[in-house]
Amino acid sequence: MSELPAISGKEAVRAFEKGGFVVVRIRGSHHILKKAGVPYALSIPVHGNKSLSKGFLRKQIKEAGLTESEFVSLL
Repeated sequence: MSELPAISGKEAVRAFEKGGFVVVRIRGSHHILKKAGVPYALSIPVHGNKSLSKGFLRKQIKEAGLTESEFVSLL
């Protein structure tokens, strides 16, 4: 298992977009991303440059159908 770096919500959204996700709406400070063929919508909080917790990020990566190493390569 690769070590996840500390990243902000903005960086996570950018990485998921490289992986084929599209921001479908923004509600408050949360960016909602979807991808065809993935049953879950991802909700990523973007609070300035505040880092996302590792557990939250792992959960979003799993729901996106990616492995941690695939996600790190998208960064």
